[in-house]
Amino acid sequence: MREPWWKRSTVYQIYPKSFHDTKGDGMGDLQGIIEKLDYLKELGVDMVWLTPIYRSPQRDNGYDISNYYEIEPAYGTMEDVERLIGELHNRDMKLMMDIVINHTSTDHEWFRQAKSSKDNPYRDYYIWRDPQDGAEPNNWVSKFGGSAWGLEEHTNQYYLHLFDQTQADLNWENEKVRKDLYKMMNFWAEKGLDGFRLDVINLVSKIQSLPNDQDAPDGQYGKEYYTDGPRIHEFMHEMNQEVFTPNSLVTVGEMSSTSLAACQQYTKPDAQELSMTFNFHHLKVDYDNGIKWTDGKLEFIKLKQILSDWQIGMHEVGGWNALFWCNHDQPRIVSRFGDDGQYWKESAKMLASVLHMMQGTPYIYQGEEIGMTDPKFSSIEDYKDVETHNAFQALKEDGMGSEQALRIIGRRSRDNSRTPMQWNEGQNAGFTNGKPWLAVASNYADINVKKALQDDDSIFYHYQKLIRLRKEYAIITHGDYEPICMDDERLFCYERKWSGEKLLVVANFFGETAEFSYPKEHMAKAEILLSNYEDSPSDYRKIRLRPFEAVIYHSKA
Repeated sequence: MREPWWKRSTVYQIYPKSFHDTKGDGMGDLQGIIEKLDYLKELGVDMVWLTPIYRSPQRDNGYDISNYYEIEPAYGTMEDVERLIGELHNRDMKLMMDIVINHTSTDHEWFRQAKSSKDNPYRDYYIWRDPQDGAEPNNWVSKFGGSAWGLEEHTNQYYLHLFDQTQADLNWENEKVRKDLYKMMNFWAEKGLDGFRLDVINLVSKIQSLPNDQDAPDGQYGKEYYTDGPRIHEFMHEMNQEVFTPNSLVTVGEMSSTSLAACQQYTKPDAQELSMTFNFHHLKVDYDNGIKWTDGKLEFIKLKQILSDWQIGMHEVGGWNALFWCNHDQPRIVSRFGDDGQYWKESAKMLASVLHMMQGTPYIYQGEEIGMTDPKFSSIEDYKDVETHNAFQALKEDGMGSEQALRIIGRRSRDNSRTPMQWNEGQNAGFTNGKPWLAVASNYADINVKKALQDDDSIFYHYQKLIRLRKEYAIITHGDYEPICMDDERLFCYERKWSGEKLLVVANFFGETAEFSYPKEHMAKAEILLSNYEDSPSDYRKIRLRPFEAVIYHSKA
C-alpha cells in the first residue's frame, strides 16, 4: 500500500487576521498570505492550514460562520482564495481549510429561518428544548462560561450553544443537516483545496436525552454527554465516504476532551474516518485540577506520560497523531514550557526537537518557527478575545483581585498566540501600515523573521532542519516509540526503532544542567543528526546536558 504523502509532511498554520496586512486596515488578508508563500517554501512546509476565512460576524474570530459559501470581505474575495490555491500548488504546497460544522453563527440564514417559528423547515437544523421550571433545559455549561442554552424569546424555547451564545449547535441527528454540510464541503473540494481541519468535530453527536450532569469536577457540566457521542463514528465514516475519500482529502479532527481509544478509532486506516487527530491532554498538564484559568505549574512527568501513551497507542493500531505545541487557542510554547528570557533560543529549539522526532504529522503555528513569545499585556483592555474577557470577569466575581486575575489571563489567554506576526523591526513589526487589530508584542525588534533569516543559528533554521529530517529518515515516520528515563524530573528522552535503525532523542527540559546515562546496551556507533548546542558530545552513553540542551542521535545496525 502506498504511503500517504502527509505522513512525511509538515503543516504550517496561519491565523489570517494576524499574518500579514496588505490593505492597511490592521487586519491580515489573503493577499498578505500570497505575498509570504516564498517564505513558507523556504521553511520547507508542505501544507498551509488557514483558520476560518468565511463570512462571519467575528464574534469568535471566524469560528462563528454565517455563510459557508462566501469569504469574509476583510480577508478578500473568492478570487483571492482561488489564486492562493493556485500559487500554493505552483510551489508544490497544499491548502487545508478550517471548517466549523458543530455550530453556525446565529446570523446564518439557517438559524434566522429556524428561530422564526417552531414550524419552519429549518427549525430542526438546531437543538431546541422547552424551559424547565421557567429556566434552562439542563445544567450544561458553555465552553466559554455560563449556561450552554440561549433563550429565543419569540418562540419561548432554548437553543443549545456549547460555545458563545451566537454559535448555535447544529442538529446532526437531522440527515438534511448532514447532507447540506457535505454538499458545502464538496463545493470547497471542487475549488481545489487539499484538506480540512474539522473544528471540535467530536462534539457533533449528543446523547439525545440531554440529561443534567451530576458530576463535573472541572466545572464543565454536560461534557460527558456530548464528547465522542453515541453516533460519532457513524457520522465520521459517512462524511469520509461522502466527502473525504472521493476527493482524496487529508483531514485532521480537533478533538475536545477526547480519549486515546476514540482517536485510535477515528484514525486507524480500516475505519475510514479521519487521517489524524489533535488532542489537548498534553496541554492541560499545567492546569490546577484540570481547570484552565488557574496559575498552575507544569507537571513534567505527566506531560511525558501523556505524550508517550499517545505515541505508543496510536502506533499499535496504525493510527496517526497531529503533533503540535502551539495553535491559535494556546499560549506560545516557549513562554509556557520553555524560557523566553535567558535561554529563549535554546529552549525553543529543544521543544521543537522533542516534538518533531515523534511519529505523526507536525503542525507549526505562525511565529513558532522564529520563537515568538507571549506578549505580556499589562491591562485587560489589551485583550480582544471573548473567552478571555468572560474568564476575567468570572475570576473577579469569584473574589479574585485584578492583579492576580490579570496574571492568570496573561498565562492562559488565546490572544497570546494571536498577536500579529513579527516580520521585521519596522513599524508594527512589518505586519501593517495601519493600526493593528491586536497590539504587536513589544519584543518585535529582537524577534522577527528578518533577523531570523540573517542568523545561521536561528530557531527558524532549526525548524527547517527538522522538516528536512522527516523527509530524509523513514524511521521518523515508521519507527516505534520507547520512552526512556520516565521518572527523571528534568529529562525528556525516547528511542525510535525501525528496520535496523535507531533514533535517540535526549533533551533537558529545564534551565539547570542534568545528567543522562543510556540505560540499555549501547547502540552501534551513532551520529548526531541535530543539536541545539554546537559542541554536543557524539558519545550518547553518558552526557552532562546543559540548560535546555537537546540532541538527536541516529545509528544503523
